[in-house]
Amino acid sequence: MKYLFLIFFINFLPQYAGKSLSRDGNYPKTFEDIKKEIAGYSSIAKAIIDLAVHGKAQNRSYERLAVFADTIGPRLSGSKNLDAAIKYMFSALQEDRLENVHLEPVKVPHWERGEEFAVMLEPRNHSIAILGLGSSIATPPEGITAEVLVVTSFDELHRRAQEAKGKIVVYNQPFITYSETVQYRSRGAVEAAKVGAVASLIRSVASFSIHSPHTGWQNYQPGVPQIPTACISVEDAEMMSRMSLQGTKVVVYLKMGAKTYPDSSSFNTVAEIVGSKYPEQIVLVSGHLDSWDVGQGAMDDGGGAFISWEALSLVKDLGLRPKRTLRLVLWTGEEQGGIGAEQYYQLHKKNISNFDVVMESDEGTFRPMGLAFTGTDEARDIVKEIMTLLLPINITDIYDTADGTDIDYWMRDGVPGASLRDDISKYFWFHHSHGDTMTVQDPNQMNLCAAVWTVVSYVIADMKEMLPR
Repeated sequence: MKYLFLIFFINFLPQYAGKSLSRDGNYPKTFEDIKKEIAGYSSIAKAIIDLAVHGKAQNRSYERLAVFADTIGPRLSGSKNLDAAIKYMFSALQEDRLENVHLEPVKVPHWERGEEFAVMLEPRNHSIAILGLGSSIATPPEGITAEVLVVTSFDELHRRAQEAKGKIVVYNQPFITYSETVQYRSRGAVEAAKVGAVASLIRSVASFSIHSPHTGWQNYQPGVPQIPTACISVEDAEMMSRMSLQGTKVVVYLKMGAKTYPDSSSFNTVAEIVGSKYPEQIVLVSGHLDSWDVGQGAMDDGGGAFISWEALSLVKDLGLRPKRTLRLVLWTGEEQGGIGAEQYYQLHKKNISNFDVVMESDEGTFRPMGLAFTGTDEARDIVKEIMTLLLPINITDIYDTADGTDIDYWMRDGVPGASLRDDISKYFWFHHSHGDTMTVQDPNQMNLCAAVWTVVSYVIADMKEMLPR
């Protein structure tokens, strides 16, 4: 009997080649049927593109961001500016007549840089531009005066460990990629302290510099002495490196007044267009509202936050209501490692099966090239087909591996994830620096980014079935 069953099963299987089980146990449509369903959204996609790029909503995300960034400025975790930004967005989303606008409480780090400056005293007097790194301690009130030891890598630091005691370690590491080079910013103080240094100065993690330091978060390590740490410009790091290689003694005076306060109350900001058929199922679009305390946070991540808002606005303006809920989340505390996102995940992970896709834009809103995606091959094929709807603006490419600190928690648990892929060739020119202002933003590029973001999120939210996992 078991052999008869096996023969029946083998003959039965080819009927369902290329198909997969749906969540309710029924066999879904073939991929050809899914392609036809997606093709049916071509007129809606065109309407979204026309409204965002050519119509009444043209430049709206840029103009909204300009008012926000110019009025409120930088928004560091724990700051009054971030509080003002959250209040502003809460009111703005209500005025935009979005649904379920609310705030979800989060505790975030509160660090302030205070007064800070550095001067090279030998071989000549030269003012060094610095930006203290997040969570850095202060120098003693009188400051620190010490000879510098310039190294290009952690390996060199460890080889020259005997020379480091009592000195200020200056890292002149070359920029390779952000993910590879940022370790010097995050670990530089710890590694320098291990060999007895009194402070560390890190060459800014930037692909281009006009004498501008770039800040960011850094992490101390239990059991390792905490020393003051800051970033300096590429130019000053290279200058001190050249001097040291010539055998010239370099002495620096450093003073930093940084303080760490108890964690502050903050909020993730949420708004929705409630789904018409499956309101409990969620397509999440997001960016982070906090920024560093320099520049205006217009690029990182004002642009990503505001095209995410724009996605809901465009859907609402067109009178559309997808089957699933389209949810906007503006994260808080991203710059300290996704603090708001982690707390949001802990609060909502019990409903993880209802999260269809999580989307985050946090690498600028320059000229979009496509979408980066993390998920199963079957889900990727569906999203790739959705991207063909963007052919009118010639943005149809799909890339491997979505990126976003705030959506990583969900993707690690198998929820499909997507991030905007744009031209970031100049992103690290301005990242975490005084240069991150509205001048970096381009309204036409933001229009295109908003169109991509809206078409993808709406179609996924409105399709008959959730993306496979």
